[in-house]
Amino acid sequence: MPPDSVIATAGPSSRKANLPSVREYSAPARVNLIGEHTDYTGGLVLPMAIPFQSVASITPNHQPAYEFSSDLFPAQRVLPVTETASRIGDWSDYCVGVLQQLRNRGIEIPPFCLGIRGDVPVGAGLSSSASIEIATALALLAHTATTLSVEEIAIVCQRAENDFVGSPCGIMDQFVVAAAEAGHALLLHTDNLHYELLSLRKGRLADARVVIANSMVKHSIAGGDYGLRRREVETGQAALKDRFPQVPDLGHADMEKLMACQRSIAPESFLRCRHIISENNRVREAKAAILAGDPERLGNLMTLSHVSQRDDFACSCEEIDFLVDQALQLPGCYGARLTGGGFGGCTVNLVSSERAESFAVSLRRLYHERFQLDAPIFLCEAVAGAVRQKENPASVRRA
Repeated sequence: MPPDSVIATAGPSSRKANLPSVREYSAPARVNLIGEHTDYTGGLVLPMAIPFQSVASITPNHQPAYEFSSDLFPAQRVLPVTETASRIGDWSDYCVGVLQQLRNRGIEIPPFCLGIRGDVPVGAGLSSSASIEIATALALLAHTATTLSVEEIAIVCQRAENDFVGSPCGIMDQFVVAAAEAGHALLLHTDNLHYELLSLRKGRLADARVVIANSMVKHSIAGGDYGLRRREVETGQAALKDRFPQVPDLGHADMEKLMACQRSIAPESFLRCRHIISENNRVREAKAAILAGDPERLGNLMTLSHVSQRDDFACSCEEIDFLVDQALQLPGCYGARLTGGGFGGCTVNLVSSERAESFAVSLRRLYHERFQLDAPIFLCEAVAGAVRQKENPASVRRA
């Protein structure tokens, strides 16, 4: 078996562990430190896995059917093994989509009962969907004794979300949820899936904490705003490629080439593309900041990323902007930004360890005073992805 190839990696034990026929597989959530809306245009992303978990439990089914249930959602689903699956618009589509993609590869999957539980906040931009998909994929691979590489697992799950669920996401979420390493951010080159693991424990960066604030404004990237932004991006990318055929996508473009095409690109598309090109540059600088262990430099890049998302990509909202603006005024905050697809969700903040607790308390208070909403705030560490993990320590704490 080649390195980074797996059948599956068992997750933590559960209340059903006394039943020998039950096997369980867990996958973390993720937060993106920087590199937003770059992963579907061949660009760079820099996420890390965080220890919220989705857990998939699987048992053989003595009936000729695939059965799906969840502690998180009331609806159950039964799919006869002879039927071709179709989307029905609920949580089970993420699991059924993975099943369908594996079957499309010619993998024969015996009947099973699959259960999903977990604690990943839904609609918060922390990739609950990819977490469920990867956990499901590992369970089904184990059920069939099939081996796929990390890259193949991520591609299967991305295609499940793109082609089955109908959500036009890039591959960042599925890849980092599968392949992350504890204590590291993962720099992914989305054009070729080459990745680098960057230690977050170097220099003064070792004394910084990642703090996530959930605005409680929910979003769905299967909805209209995300899809519209992506179409605007692709329109601008196509115009740039027409002018410069040697440039396959925005991940290989520079600002000079984009400026040369400005008159032939709609203003909205130009702004979206400007965000992506500048964001790729910020990710490159963020790598250098992490290698140098420099939290001030990394935090400043995160803040600049938020400004670009707010002004050029237009995917922020009032609540998120408030969280970022207030965070930057609190002692110990190096930088703050919107993370995830946008239009709500979470902010990610880089904060000195000694100030992290007071930062969380103050930010939550300020947010409640302004919007009368309780914002869950979490102090996180980087954990292993689903393929690498053997057990998940409690490295996330609600402040």
